[in-house]
Amino acid sequence: MLNFSSNDYLGLGVSEKLRQKVSRNFRKYGTSSSASRLVSGNYAVISRAEEEYARYFGYEAALFFPSGYQANLGILSALFEKGDSLFFDKHLHASSVKGMVLSGASFQGYNHNSLSHLRRRLEAGRGRQTAVLTESLFSMDGDFLDVQGFGTLKRDYGFLAVVDEAHAFGAVGDGGRGIARPVADIAVGTFGKALGLFGAFVLLPATGKEYLFNFSSPLIYSTTLPEAHAASALDILEMVIAGDNARKNLQAVSRAMKERLLAQGLTVTGDAHIISWEVGSESRAAEIAAELLARDIFVFPARYPTVPAGRALLRIGMTALHTEEDVQHFLCCLKNIWEKTGWNNE
Repeated sequence: MLNFSSNDYLGLGVSEKLRQKVSRNFRKYGTSSSASRLVSGNYAVISRAEEEYARYFGYEAALFFPSGYQANLGILSALFEKGDSLFFDKHLHASSVKGMVLSGASFQGYNHNSLSHLRRRLEAGRGRQTAVLTESLFSMDGDFLDVQGFGTLKRDYGFLAVVDEAHAFGAVGDGGRGIARPVADIAVGTFGKALGLFGAFVLLPATGKEYLFNFSSPLIYSTTLPEAHAASALDILEMVIAGDNARKNLQAVSRAMKERLLAQGLTVTGDAHIISWEVGSESRAAEIAAELLARDIFVFPARYPTVPAGRALLRIGMTALHTEEDVQHFLCCLKNIWEKTGWNNE
């Protein structure tokens, strides 16, 4: 099966080298921390790994969470409260939306990646304690945040910026550091995508870490990730640092896929390794995905409510393991489907 639905952007999730390192770490440290961080789960190797991640990505501190969903839920529900005002990109991840609801703060969406609409929201909210929530590389649309324009708004209005870099960390930016450090006060990353493991991390000021450590319910009331996870995170960081060739290949193969889909006259977006082909009809998206699956190609059909009704798409996830031949095979199978169905002419 040729997989275009994976978030394993650097190929670390199937790396034999990483597999051996993780295996060694679990043999050394055991399988569970058996407690939360505030009880007996605050191991030295976890703190050391957090320090290294904070240093590499350019923040004061880092805090590991059991999952990306818990990270977004945990930071937003703990840091904000009634009286705060939050503005969020309407294509923000569902976990962040849930976190906003739990916080008790007031929140309003702005049109996806529309800084002009965000400016109007901010202007109307002057005088209130304000934060803006966005992603740096959007998980379904595949487009980048306009970091420079976002930074201009941040200087003009002084809001706190919380940026989800889950799909960017490891895969894009200098050394895989993502793109949002110039504007992000708090950034969320995940081990479950380009970093090839599981769990998540939040990058933030040191005082913010201390606060979350004591007031973020998903962290307080969950068994912490085991020592072996932290040791593996350190190994992964070394591989990310050494991953420039993988990132170059990821960029090249992603560009090739997008250009060839556009050449077929398809409605395609994506600034990096997430390529979004808008099909429109939910049933049509599912049918195309099924036809591809019958040809041993796995592509995810994103439909309502993941995307707006009538805006179904095929989300093509590229990885550094994909090749030029894989792109050619994908296009060849698409043409075969079109010849069979005539869909591309409708």
